[in-house]
Amino acid sequence: MSTATLPARVDIVDARKSFGTLEVLKGVNLTVKPGEVTVIVGPSGSGKSTLLRAINHLEALSAGYIAVDGEPVGYRLRGGKLHERREKDILATRTGIGFVFQNFNLFPHLTVLENVVEAPLVAQRRNRQEVTAKALELLDRVGLADKAGVYPRQLSGGQQQRVAIARALALEPRIVLFDEPTSALDPELVGEVLDVVRDLASTGTTLVVVTHEMGFARDVADTVVFMDQGRVVESGPPAQLFGNPREERTRTSLSKVIEPAFNI
Repeated sequence: MSTATLPARVDIVDARKSFGTLEVLKGVNLTVKPGEVTVIVGPSGSGKSTLLRAINHLEALSAGYIAVDGEPVGYRLRGGKLHERREKDILATRTGIGFVFQNFNLFPHLTVLENVVEAPLVAQRRNRQEVTAKALELLDRVGLADKAGVYPRQLSGGQQQRVAIARALALEPRIVLFDEPTSALDPELVGEVLDVVRDLASTGTTLVVVTHEMGFARDVADTVVFMDQGRVVESGPPAQLFGNPREERTRTSLSKVIEPAFNI
C-alpha cells in the first residue's frame, strides 16, 4: 500500500438487490471501518458475494446505496436523488477498490508481470517504469518474484491466486475485496493464500473478505458479519460472534462448521 493511500470507510445503507423475483439482498446495513478487516460469513446463498460485488458496482443495487468515504459508488447525489454515473466514471472509481475473485481471472496470454502491470498502465495511465518496479516488489511480497516471466498456466492454483492479490494491490487501492479467495483451491494450497491475506491485514489496508474459512475469520478479523437469507443477522468481534453469538440463527449455523474449522 502506498504511504499516500489512506484506507477507506465503507457505508452500506439499506442495500437491496433482486434478480427477477428473487430478492438476494433484503435491506443490508453495515459499516466497514477504515483500516479494519471485516470478514463476512454465512451459508451459501445468503447474499455474501452479491453484497461484495455491489461494493465496487459489479452488481448495481435495486435500492439503497453504498458509499466509500461518503461518495456513493456508481451514483452521484444530485437534488437529493441518486443518479447513475457514466461508465467511465464508474471504472475510475473501481481503480481505488481492489477485487480478488474466486477463480483468479488472470489473463492467460499475459505473463505474471504483465498481468500485474496491466491495470495501472491502462486504467491509471501511470509511468511504466514506476509501475513495473512496484509490480516486482509486490510479486516479491507474495513470494513469486521468480515467476514474473511465466504464464498463469505454468502456476499452481495457489500461485495464481497470489498473483491475483498482487494485481489488486498494484492499483494502490484504498480497500481490497476478497470473494472466497480459497474456494477454488486444493486444500493443501489454502494456507499459502491465507498467509498472504494475513500479511496484508497487518498493513492497515481496509479489507472485506467473504470466506468459509472460520479459523481465518477468528484469527484475522476485526469484525465478523454473519449473513443469512439476504440479511445481516449479527456482527461483532470474532470472540463474541464465535464464542457467544446473540442470535439463535447464528448459533445454529456456526455450530455446524465451527469445530472442524477451528481444529485445523
